[in-house]
Amino acid sequence: MNPFEHKSKEVESYFMDWKKMYPKSYNKLKTSPYTKTRIILMNGTEYESNWFLHQFARNCNNNDIRRAIALVRNQEQQQQKRISCLKPIDENILETTIAYEQLAIDLTAILAQNVMDENSKSALDFALLEDFDHLYRFANLLKMDYNIDADMMVGKFTEIMPGRPTINEHRHPIDNVRFCMDAKCADVYTKLVGNIITAAEQQTMNYYMNVAQFYNNDLGRRLFAEIGMVEEEHVTQYESLKDPTCTWLEQWVMHEYTECYLYYSMMKDETDEYIKDIWADHFEMEVAHLKLASKLLKQYEKKDAVKVVGADEFPKLLKFGENKEYIRKVLKTVGYTSVKEDYVPTSTLGEDARFFEHLRTVNVTPKNVASHLVIEKFIDQFGKDYRYEVAPHPVTELQNREKDNVTVGTR
Repeated sequence: MNPFEHKSKEVESYFMDWKKMYPKSYNKLKTSPYTKTRIILMNGTEYESNWFLHQFARNCNNNDIRRAIALVRNQEQQQQKRISCLKPIDENILETTIAYEQLAIDLTAILAQNVMDENSKSALDFALLEDFDHLYRFANLLKMDYNIDADMMVGKFTEIMPGRPTINEHRHPIDNVRFCMDAKCADVYTKLVGNIITAAEQQTMNYYMNVAQFYNNDLGRRLFAEIGMVEEEHVTQYESLKDPTCTWLEQWVMHEYTECYLYYSMMKDETDEYIKDIWADHFEMEVAHLKLASKLLKQYEKKDAVKVVGADEFPKLLKFGENKEYIRKVLKTVGYTSVKEDYVPTSTLGEDARFFEHLRTVNVTPKNVASHLVIEKFIDQFGKDYRYEVAPHPVTELQNREKDNVTVGTR
């Protein structure tokens, strides 16, 4: 598929009325887990697009460009409202959170297995083990507070067991910045990965920042706050992969190409015909947005959009599915942390290392840390933690279900 050559109407033709903007919600008990993850991904993609365009407008003194930005941004907002309301009213905060974490896990694993750029792959593999642990912590809270089994919610496509313990994910901020890519040399899939994963993790961070105070007990509020801080680390990591030397117009074209790629992928992957039609509709809108951004790039910077993107045809489409085997292999690196741009075993660090100093500052003792207390409280009540495993945990130290191991990832 070449979105640059795909026929579309003028941007002005794509405004929605209120009825179209408020779709029928999915059935939380019958809808595929991957339909839910697609909805969350595209909701986050639209949020990223809207926020990017606001920042562009605030850094632009050309009112013709700012009017074009306002036009596209308004339609991105309409798309976001339409997607977000696919979530049903009867789905509680934690049920939605399980879908967020399943998205983070499987999306990260899929991108890591397909990206050729080693810098991007290393960052994806590193954060994957942290999102994997977040699902485990939230799943135990869900079972404890609502008596709902998360394995059914994820369709048993994704295992639920410890990853890198969240208590040991709290790095000093300067150790979350990575090397950026060179957009002139990077292949189109690497550029797409940078855009997609940044938007997805930013969406998760924003969600946790806003819902923590609405949870119905102190432990849950504290857990959302703690994991929300790790999502801040992830956004810092992923946004640092992107090339900061690209112009605002170049970035806009890449944003629109990313949206075209994602909506086309979602449309091809979707199993719910009603929602598939929404993805198809939004793809047509994004093609029009891409053409407008490309026109402005040509007009004001004399650059060809296809050359900026690096391709016209889409690369391999994004398709959701199981990644259990791959994740089990990556779990072997659970004992790593990052020191600036490097990933190192924590066993190689001295006690005075910045990593340990920061952990001592924010954690003080395990009894202060919500991610640990959730598991300890669950074990106290039920005798062992809540998991869904297809085989024993590949890391021996994390196989014990009667104790939360807080030393993995520190020594």
